Amino acid sequence: MLTISHLTKHYKGSNKGITDLSLNIEAQDIYGFIGHNGAGKTTTLKCIAGIHGFDSGTIIIDGIDISKNPIEAKKRFAYIPDNPDLYEYLTGIQYLNFIADIFKIEKEERTKQIKNYSNQFELTSSLGDLISTYSHGMKQKLVIIAALIHQPKLLILDEPFVGLDPKSTVILKEIMNNICLNGGAIFFSTHILDVAEKLCNKIAIIKDGKLVISTNIEQVVNSGMSLESMFMEVLKDDVSN
Repeated sequence: MLTISHLTKHYKGSNKGITDLSLNIEAQDIYGFIGHNGAGKTTTLKCIAGIHGFDSGTIIIDGIDISKNPIEAKKRFAYIPDNPDLYEYLTGIQYLNFIADIFKIEKEERTKQIKNYSNQFELTSSLGDLISTYSHGMKQKLVIIAALIHQPKLLILDEPFVGLDPKSTVILKEIMNNICLNGGAIFFSTHILDVAEKLCNKIAIIKDGKLVISTNIEQVVNSGMSLESMFMEVLKDDVSN
């Protein structure tokens, strides 16, 4: 579903970025991407989404190279950033219809999807309001709905649970699970390690732009360690070195 091979992206005048990163996210994976602030998580996700170019390597989405055929690749996934950047002069429903127009979703289908997800996230009554009046949590819900209405095979999320209320968090987890049960895949960054341990079947830990660990959650459990303790060991090793 998503193959990242030897991905390198460095920012000019800085050592920050990612170096020789390789990961394989398969159909039905809920893959957690973990690291400290500045480790390279958001940079990686923006490269996958086609927002950032990169120095070398390849990103293949559902068999399509994002660099060679970005339009076709982007039809197959949705990206949800950690900080929603929306057209605040539009109403919620205008924004959702704008996104539906981009993906050429027929009227009947978009109406069905918007109704379904806006009801789940309890945003229906606010869809006629300007986005500028929305709270951060409401904007996050709107972005999630917009990402889901074209039923992507791959969902890329950057800290998706930040700003969501507990009920919406549960709903998003259920949606993520359903996407994977239907043959899709999820790749998301998070700082909430207990959520990652319970929700994911695979995780990767990145440190200073380099992959440190890529493993199944089952292996973490069988090791007798929690994901939190494994992550702290990685940080401790960094300090000791």
